[in-house]
Amino acid sequence: MRESKSHEFETDIPASELWEVYGTLRGSLFLPKLLPQLLAKVEVESGDGGVGTILQLTFAPGIPGLENYKEKFVRIDNENYIKEAESIDGDILKLGFLYYMVRFEIISKGPTSSVIRSTIEYEVGDGHPDLAPLVGALAAIAEAVVGYINEQKIAQSSS
Repeated sequence: MRESKSHEFETDIPASELWEVYGTLRGSLFLPKLLPQLLAKVEVESGDGGVGTILQLTFAPGIPGLENYKEKFVRIDNENYIKEAESIDGDILKLGFLYYMVRFEIISKGPTSSVIRSTIEYEVGDGHPDLAPLVGALAAIAEAVVGYINEQKIAQSSS
């Protein structure tokens, strides 16, 4: 049976601006710079950032049980600001997941605010993986992306 866990992060950034990061490869590729304690490297194995793109993610040293995994973009909805990536190989699945998919939804709350809803949809086999660190990672990603966008705004306004 599939289950899910979600995290929501409210921000003062319009949904369209957030989607410029979440809806593209840019968001994935700069995560190691924003969160080096979580990800050491993200590489495009195949694709151009659209549905079917496969990424190889390498975790930072010291994260128990996690070295790397591959994910495939299975849904990108540019109108409703939804992106889904399914784990297709690697350590995430070795933790005991039969199915593991991450969904990012950018929900507009008005012209100058939005919510980032990050959801893990999963199915477990015989193991009982601890989801708390994985949900925590999604929360850290949301906060880092918002921080990055705000820094870019400050840099642009002062130049």
